Amino acid sequence: MGLCDDVRAACAEAATAARRVRIEPDRIDRIEPGPPPALDPERHYLEGGREEVAEYMLALDAINFGSGWFPTLRKRSRSSGYQTVAWALADRFRAKGAWSNGELRDLAAPDVARALGQDPDHELMALYASALNDLGAWLGERSASEAVAAAMGSAERLAEQLAAGMPFFDDRGFWKRAQIAPNDLALAGVAEFHDLDRLTIFADNVVPHVLRVDGVLVYHAELAARIDRGELLEPGGEEREIRACAVHACELIAERTGVAPRVLDTWLWNRGQESRYKAVPRHRCRTVFY
Repeated sequence: MGLCDDVRAACAEAATAARRVRIEPDRIDRIEPGPPPALDPERHYLEGGREEVAEYMLALDAINFGSGWFPTLRKRSRSSGYQTVAWALADRFRAKGAWSNGELRDLAAPDVARALGQDPDHELMALYASALNDLGAWLGERSASEAVAAAMGSAERLAEQLAAGMPFFDDRGFWKRAQIAPNDLALAGVAEFHDLDRLTIFADNVVPHVLRVDGVLVYHAELAARIDRGELLEPGGEEREIRACAVHACELIAERTGVAPRVLDTWLWNRGQESRYKAVPRHRCRTVFY
């Protein structure tokens, strides 16, 4: 069994044992199709050379977390927290190019804050600096393309290498960001993987929120009330039940529809940017995993 099988097995077991979240089986067929997966070319750096775009995508996925802090970020116009970070990083690459591996290893919170247009004392900036330091150490003397090529065309193998090589990617039982990295590299046109559709959804707080609003996931009344009040959830326990049920629900949807989970993830995540979903609070958890 590889990483993707481990995710499926762990989430199926957790969904069966969940006490605070349940999947509503009569609702899992009611998923409206969306546009095919694509990266926004304004908010992402896609116009550079193959190597620079690969460097950008790895850097972005190294800091693709922090949704629990996003309400405290300075956001760009019409942009979510993730979109703000992706866009600011893209503009940094457009203006100054990529950081070298040595520069990645030496970055500090003020350097990241300047690149992203945020307060250097914000807690996320130190976490982002640590994540980029880890990326520089994981790359070593390799280029981004060489590191990706070491996976030998397997998205799952690259996810396993990222999870083994950097602690912020090692989201046991979900490996959200380890899986989204090869997907992003493929969407950016700088890598090809023969097993891309083996990936599960990328378990964060947006997809389960959309499934909740659409009635696919049902939360215990007390948990729902706390989320609706905007209370932060602690890592583990309830927030893992939420994400595990979302993964398992999307596996059931994929079986019934023949749509790959990574495509379902895009449909649901994009839907989550709509006003009717944003009008309802989603769960928030301060974690380096999403």
